[in-house]
Amino acid sequence: MKTEVTHRILPVNGIEMHVAERGEGRPVVLCHGFPGLWFSWRHQLDALAAAGYRVIAPDMRGYGRTSVPSDVAAYDRAHTVADMVGLLDALGLEQAVFAGHDFGAHLVWDLPAWAPGRVSALMQLSVPRTPRLPVQPSVGFRYLASQHFAHVHYFQERGVADRELGENTREFLAKLFHALSGANRYLDCWEFPSEGNGYLDVLPEPPALPWNWLDEDEFGYYVAEFERTGFTGGLNWYRAEDAVWAQNEALHERPVEVPVTFIAGEKDPVLEMMGRDPFAAMRKLVPGLVSTHVIPGAGHFVQMEKPAEVNAAMIEFLGGLPA
Repeated sequence: MKTEVTHRILPVNGIEMHVAERGEGRPVVLCHGFPGLWFSWRHQLDALAAAGYRVIAPDMRGYGRTSVPSDVAAYDRAHTVADMVGLLDALGLEQAVFAGHDFGAHLVWDLPAWAPGRVSALMQLSVPRTPRLPVQPSVGFRYLASQHFAHVHYFQERGVADRELGENTREFLAKLFHALSGANRYLDCWEFPSEGNGYLDVLPEPPALPWNWLDEDEFGYYVAEFERTGFTGGLNWYRAEDAVWAQNEALHERPVEVPVTFIAGEKDPVLEMMGRDPFAAMRKLVPGLVSTHVIPGAGHFVQMEKPAEVNAAMIEFLGGLPA
């Protein structure tokens, strides 16, 4: 049995993909979001492997030690789905349980429609399934930016956010991790206009590390990786949103019928922005929904903030799947 995390680089879908693995048994692929890395799943790698699963955590396209294509078109849904199918092929796997967080959740929600037969179940974190937007995402982003600072709009112009975040990596990561956590400060950004402000101008000041869920060594891993790579790869996922929207025209509303568990932090701003019942649409769009867990005290980075609770929910769900 694999008792330690192993690392390797695999040729996948025309890129080189860095993958961290641990354990043996039913395969579980963990897909991070922005600004994440395979390391965002460090607590799940340990716990799920100990529970008898083969846990596979890639650096997603554009991140960490995986290739960073420069063309925004390389981050559309056709490419990101092909990455996951190619990863299974490279590992000799027919199917896997997929888990996603943030942009990883956006991708994983689409996998059953795009790659039927390759997905046995989903474990989704922080981002519920929602109906298809009636307009291009960039149109919606512009509207939000007319009301208040909106990072989704700020990220669209190539080079602007790339420079700001890349030149202030440590400050940016500390501010964002804190604002999106259970401290629940992210919506402070809405107090500022878009014009004349960068992301660092509107994010609240964080307390000094260590925090109760992130120590200096763990934070240092993120800083070192993003200082080396910059943020353009991650930002390109935002810039590809119009292409993803267009490619999903005939697929987005297809019901997700594989077994699904959804896990989120009680204080996640994503849920707060979705109103009184953020799961209403998901219940209609995801007939395979088995369970929903809202973790008290946690924010957006629920798998790092409350790993024991998240791991317990995942292991319970996995244990209930058909063999």
